[in-house]
Amino acid sequence: MTSSPETDRTSDIPPIDLVAGTVIRSTGSWCDVRTDEETIPARVRGRFQLGEHGATSPVAVGDRVMVKRNADATGIITHIDDRKNQLGRRGAGRRVGREHILVANIDCVWIVQSIRLPRPNAGFVDRVLVTAEASEIPAGIVLNKSDLIRGKHTGTIAELRNNYAHIGYPVLTVSAKTGEGMDTLREHLAGKTSVFTGPSGVGKSSLINVLEPNLEIRTSHVSTKTRRGRHTTACATLFSLTSGGCIVDTPGVREFGVLYIDPWELSHYFIEFKSYIEGCRFPTCTHDHEPDCAVKQGVKEGGISEQRYQSYMNILDAIRLGDKDVGR
Repeated sequence: MTSSPETDRTSDIPPIDLVAGTVIRSTGSWCDVRTDEETIPARVRGRFQLGEHGATSPVAVGDRVMVKRNADATGIITHIDDRKNQLGRRGAGRRVGREHILVANIDCVWIVQSIRLPRPNAGFVDRVLVTAEASEIPAGIVLNKSDLIRGKHTGTIAELRNNYAHIGYPVLTVSAKTGEGMDTLREHLAGKTSVFTGPSGVGKSSLINVLEPNLEIRTSHVSTKTRRGRHTTACATLFSLTSGGCIVDTPGVREFGVLYIDPWELSHYFIEFKSYIEGCRFPTCTHDHEPDCAVKQGVKEGGISEQRYQSYMNILDAIRLGDKDVGR
């Protein structure tokens, strides 16, 4: 007997014990997967293909997956959907040289820095921006702790804001303590899946606590001895926002190592360089030692900030040396 079209369509329906969801937390061996009805703690089945370069974990927060339910209310991740994008950095420790994927399937990355305690790190900002540009992910900068601005800081903050706002990156000045700028930040996050990344102590979790007070995420103070933040966020976690959209909180990182970028292509991810690159004599100009370099001329004429060019050179040196943490 020939099957009817209705019968044929039912063959595409997954078994009752399979459910689709999004990874909202990953600790390496276990993930929390949020479905339409529940959150399921799940493990990854077998060996997933890690891709050409490999990664420290096959599953990242933001991944859309299929989970097979177990009798004990846990699950096994049996399938990972293709990603529209991912934000990753060079792995640390024994996994140096492999990619540590922070988050997948996001609409925007926000690089969180603090006015002071700890002070802004433009080199860190530029490394994340390069990675975001290479992954075609829109990016912006959040300057937290505006309540700590003193007269001696105004020039440094103004220069930092101008360097990035001038070339098209949104720069928001906020305070998790006083609430300054938080409404503007909410507007930028609404309806999108975004990620906060930055060093420990800049206030990523504190900002999310202001956005969603009921979450009560654990926070800590900056060490008065080292002037660095203490690690309080152990793993990346995705939170829903009542204003619409989602935000991913990530553990603090002191370095953001760039991966898989060749020296000649690095300048293409410094967006203000693009209008100058075509003027260089050599199509593979690295804007270092080559003659007739339009980018170096742009620095001399003030079209490209010296800070951004120096940051470019630090990353370029790191890529050439194979040590992506040089010049941080």
